Amino acid sequence: MTKSKILIVEDQFIEAFNLQAILERAGYQVCSVARSVPTALIIVEKEKPDMVLLDISLQGNLNGIDLARALSEKNIGFVFLSANSQKQFLEAAKLTKPYGFLVKPFREKDVLVMLDIACYLQREKLESAQIREGLSKNSPALLNNAALSNIIGTSRSILEVIENINIVGQSDTSVLILGESGTGKELVAQCIHQISSRKAKPLVIVNCAALPANLIESELFGHEKGSFTGAINKRTGKFEQADGGTIFLDEIGELPLELQVRFLRVLQEKTIEPIGGSTKKINVRVIAATNRKLEDEIASCRFRMDLYYRLNVFPIEMPALRERKEDIISLANHFINIFAQREGRIITGFTESVMKKLLDYSWPGNVRELENLMERSVLLAKSTMIESINFPKQINSDLLLNNGGQMKSIEENERDHILAVLEKCKWKISGKDGAAEMLKINVSTLNSRIKKLGLIRSNKKIDHL
Repeated sequence: MTKSKILIVEDQFIEAFNLQAILERAGYQVCSVARSVPTALIIVEKEKPDMVLLDISLQGNLNGIDLARALSEKNIGFVFLSANSQKQFLEAAKLTKPYGFLVKPFREKDVLVMLDIACYLQREKLESAQIREGLSKNSPALLNNAALSNIIGTSRSILEVIENINIVGQSDTSVLILGESGTGKELVAQCIHQISSRKAKPLVIVNCAALPANLIESELFGHEKGSFTGAINKRTGKFEQADGGTIFLDEIGELPLELQVRFLRVLQEKTIEPIGGSTKKINVRVIAATNRKLEDEIASCRFRMDLYYRLNVFPIEMPALRERKEDIISLANHFINIFAQREGRIITGFTESVMKKLLDYSWPGNVRELENLMERSVLLAKSTMIESINFPKQINSDLLLNNGGQMKSIEENERDHILAVLEKCKWKISGKDGAAEMLKINVSTLNSRIKKLGLIRSNKKIDHL
C-alpha cells in the first residue's frame, strides 16, 4: 500500500526538520513544511495532503485550532502536536475531532505509531462515509430487520441508534458504544453482530470489569499448558474463541493500562500471543462499550489516547431512559408482555396513576431498572391491570450523577464519600474519631487514596494527628 502524503505545520524549525526526517525514513511523502495557517492552506490546495501533523501555537494571528476547522471542512485528517496534555486542553481540542495528540517531546516510535493509527482511521472514516451514502436509501427497509426487533421505541434518539446500527453493521469497522449502565449497550452489540456478515460466527461477550486481575491476560489471549504455575491445561482465549466473528468488550475502561497496550496491538496487527505460546493471526471484529467518560480517563492517565482513537472510529451514544420518556410506556408494555407470558398471567396494561408515576420517575438504572420493576409488578399484580408500582427507595439524584449529568463511576462515588468523611472529621486522618477510623481502613491506605483521588483541603494542611 502506498504511504500517505503528510503535511507538517510547525513553526519551530528544528522540530519540523526532525519530524520530516522521521517520516521520510519511514517511507512517507512529505509536503512542504508550513509555519503559519495561511501558508498551510495554500499547500493544502496545491499538494492535497492525506494527513496533517499540526502544532497548536503557530506564527500569525491564526492558530492550529483555526486550521483544524478548515481541515475538517475539507475532510482532511489531522493530528495535533502539543506540549500541553491537560484535561482542559483536551476538552477544547476535542471539539475539532483530531485523530490524536503527539505530546512534545516525542519519540520516533510514538510518531509513527500515531500516524499509522491516524491514517488507518482516516481511511475507515472515508469508507464509512461511502457506506452511509450507499445505504441511506435502504435504511427504512432495514429498520424492520428481525435482529432489531428488541430495540423498543420511537424517540428521535433511539431511532438514531437504530440508523447507526444499520449503517455500521454491514461493515467491519470497530464500534465504541457509550452510555450509562442499563441503557442497552450489550443489546446494540448483539444487533450489530446479527446484521453483519459475521452473524454465523461466534459473538463472544467479555465483561472487562468482572475479569480477575491476575487472570485477565489469560482470559483474553489464552495460555499454553505449563506456561505458568497452575496452568495444568491449555486455555483458548476470548479473542481466539471469537475468530471469524465478533468480540464485545464491555466496560473497556476497566482494562488495565498494561493490557491496553496488548489490545492496541491486536487491533493494529490482527494477531494475538497466548501466554507461553507463539503469535497467531486472528480475524475478529471488535465492539467495545463503556459507561465512563474516556476523555477524563485519558487526562488521568488511566486510558491510552491511541487506543481511544483506534476504538472511536464509529461511536454510538446510548441515551439515558430519562432522555427518552416517550419510550417508557412502550418499553414497560413490552416487558409486561414478556413476564406475563412467562408466568402464565393475563396482564392488559396499567392504570392512569401508574402510567403517570412511570413517566415522572427519573430511572437512574435506565432500561434495566424498568425491566426489573416490570418483572416484580407482574408477580405482585392482583388483577389483569397493574394498579400500583413499588419504586425502590428514592436516592438523591445529586448523589448519582456527576457534573456532566452522567451516572457516577465507582471512583467518583468513592471520592465523594471519602471527601464527605474528611469534612466531617475536619480533615483529621488518624487517631480517635479520625477519618481512617470512621472509614475502617488503615491510615496509610487512606493517605494513598487521598493522593490518588487528588483530594485537597483548601488553604489548610491535612491533620495527620
